[in-house]
Amino acid sequence: MPPTTLSKLDVNKRYSYADYLQWRFQERVELIRGKIFKMSPAPGTEHQKISRQLSLAVFQYFDRKECQAFSAPFDVRLPRTKENSDEEAHTVVQPDLCVICDPEKIDERGCLGAPGLIIEILSPGNSKKEMRDKFEVYEESGVREYWLVNPSDKTVLVYVLNDEGRYIGLQPLTEDQNAKAAVFPELEINLKEVFNS
Repeated sequence: MPPTTLSKLDVNKRYSYADYLQWRFQERVELIRGKIFKMSPAPGTEHQKISRQLSLAVFQYFDRKECQAFSAPFDVRLPRTKENSDEEAHTVVQPDLCVICDPEKIDERGCLGAPGLIIEILSPGNSKKEMRDKFEVYEESGVREYWLVNPSDKTVLVYVLNDEGRYIGLQPLTEDQNAKAAVFPELEINLKEVFNS
């Protein structure tokens, strides 16, 4: 019988996407390199306001374009290597926002493979996961651009994948600036509207 609560699982064990599909509990979780990470409780009001403003800008920009934008909850499965099957994926994340340009990566379960852009909004309790663990798996899997949005100091950290497959951090953005996506140069977001909605 599939587990119905997180407490029934050994959190020190490594799990696969096949395991993830069998779980039937209420808590939302992500798998990073096979390890279970509980997602923060329901996002707070500030997080949701920022998410709404970013989503409006991103969804409007990609409306009727080849690339598609998705917001959480939306599973992004990142296999360990290109040879591994989907069921062997050991990383399953639910980014706040992501943009996928390869239609073959999109299926009824979400996305299999690296999106072109991922935006994560920091919440109390998830900063270490977003800033270290997810940074590493996004870089390894080839996510071309990764934004870390920090509501508490109203900044955005932008990381762009270089030719060697390593993230290069760009100059931090503050609330009085516009954020431009390096991989989508025409996507420009007014951060004052994002942080002061």
